[in-house]
Amino acid sequence: MSAPVPTMIAAMPNGTTRPQVRIVIVGHVDHGKSTLVGRLLFETGSLPEGKLEMLKEVSARRGMPFEWSFLLDALQTERDQGITIDTTQIRFRTRSRDVVLIDAPGHAEFLRNMITGASQADGAVLIIDALEGVRDQTRRHGYLLHLLGVKQVVVVVNKMDRVSFAAARFKEISDEISAHLTGLGVTPKAIIPISARDGDGVAAHTTNIQWYDGPTVVEALDALEPARPLEQMALRLPVQAIYKFDDRRIVAGRIESGHLAAGDEIVIMPAGKIARIRTVESWPVTPLTGKQTAGRSVGITLDRELFIERGDVIAHAGSGPRDTRRIRARIFWLHDKPLSKGDQILIRLGTRETRATVVAIEKAVDPGKLANEETASIARNHVGEIDLSLAQPVAADPHRDNPRTGRLVIEVNGRIAGGGLVLSVDAGQRAIPVDIVPVESALRADERSARYHHHGAVVWLTGLPASGKSTLARALERRLFGIGGSPILLDGDTLRAGLNNDLGFAPKDRSENIRRLAEVATHLARNGHIAIVAAVSPAAEDRAAARRIADSAFREIYVATPAEVCESRDPKGHYAKARAGVLPAFTGIGNDYQPPRASELSIDTSTRSVTGAIEEIERMLIRSGILFDEPADLAANI
Repeated sequence: MSAPVPTMIAAMPNGTTRPQVRIVIVGHVDHGKSTLVGRLLFETGSLPEGKLEMLKEVSARRGMPFEWSFLLDALQTERDQGITIDTTQIRFRTRSRDVVLIDAPGHAEFLRNMITGASQADGAVLIIDALEGVRDQTRRHGYLLHLLGVKQVVVVVNKMDRVSFAAARFKEISDEISAHLTGLGVTPKAIIPISARDGDGVAAHTTNIQWYDGPTVVEALDALEPARPLEQMALRLPVQAIYKFDDRRIVAGRIESGHLAAGDEIVIMPAGKIARIRTVESWPVTPLTGKQTAGRSVGITLDRELFIERGDVIAHAGSGPRDTRRIRARIFWLHDKPLSKGDQILIRLGTRETRATVVAIEKAVDPGKLANEETASIARNHVGEIDLSLAQPVAADPHRDNPRTGRLVIEVNGRIAGGGLVLSVDAGQRAIPVDIVPVESALRADERSARYHHHGAVVWLTGLPASGKSTLARALERRLFGIGGSPILLDGDTLRAGLNNDLGFAPKDRSENIRRLAEVATHLARNGHIAIVAAVSPAAEDRAAARRIADSAFREIYVATPAEVCESRDPKGHYAKARAGVLPAFTGIGNDYQPPRASELSIDTSTRSVTGAIEEIERMLIRSGILFDEPADLAANI
């Protein structure tokens, strides 16, 4: 008796209300995958009319016995070599499911192709030869299913006829594979004894397996749960291309999850640009009206001109993926050369390609042995968790949040070298103690960007004492707040009186003062605010360290007011105290100050009014992608 099937009323990707499940079938070479698939097509009435008879006639003409696997021999290479070398998708119907069965290769040399197949699956069938039992390759396939987030696994013990349908042999294999999968956190949905060649256990119970009272293969597949419908997830539209037609600039791609319609407010990640969809285009009917859902390839036009490129991800404003240059991933490595810390690789996330550097390898596991290895590299056919530093920002989701945008592929020299799951984005810059668990804000940076019409940033004003840093910082804070932004002032002296009051003025303490300032400012920037730092920060090395901490969010403004003007102002008496020897050494006055060589902006407050200086800062923030619009446009959006 098959398990009850939950009612699902949402339209499925197959265009009906019948649930659709995508199932990958994997196993060691020659354990009978292709035979089982051929038999399933026959048992479910899914063969084209006359196909079976034609193949039997071809077999007779060649003087060879008919095999069910012939149904899948679509490639000449397979017929020549006798092994499956690519993934093949086969469709059939059970009592209540539309099944897309993905036949993935089992040979050790073709695990690359299996990654492609398994990465698309909601569930899996793992096939084992009753005579050979659980092999290392079987364990690797089990681990790879775990790696790729496949939680529903049906185990099929095939070729039971070769062991005389012995219940004891079946129990031995069942116990071994159950222990292996359970150790990975995967509980098998069923373990089924079958003979794919003769049909025992495929669609019917037979006298040969009368000692078995579980489901048949067809019944087990019928009971698998489809994944959460993609249209019910957040919108993700990876950009594939941008086309120019007449006066329309069309952004094209496939809706991987969620839905969209004309009029929707969207965010383009990783840049975080906000726009509205003007029209939804398709061929030959254009424009399209109504909601377009996951699986549909569309083009959209926007209500404003924005720079968009292949690899960007379009989402609804307020629910976009994370933008990051750092990700943590669990990967399966396939290249002959082990992957080591410091290696340069190419990664693909959706339609985005970027160079990446391996900055950390946490552990390496041999999935055949399930043994942790204290090594600094990941060997071929082994698994590891790695931190990657990306050459350019990308938009990504952890796999647990969205499997369509949470998987990655690694290439080396134009060949697939590995693949796996995105575990987290924005991995830490430094090692974090194991008992420290950082907690992210409940609000995403793009949600704040949609409200404030700017990205998070660290605006670092540096210059001599009395150069006008604090005056400009306060004026900029007032201006950004007045146009609807979220600025926060971090004045160096103010933090010296509180957070940093334990620090002195020796070079080491000054460096730590700047590091703390940069960490606080960067935390605010990552949460969508504009942190305005006003600090002398005289050492170029310290400012460079602050830039590294804030990364792409850092904008340095050199308040280049001449020393004689600063001394004439001297509201806090810095210069007089320095001459009198009251202030400690390395105050940043005179020759101690190291001016920036390549700041984003330089302003001399002795020649510019405060208003003029703030307008210049605003223009710099617009040019560098922090503010979305001209100030007048921002004010109109409040």
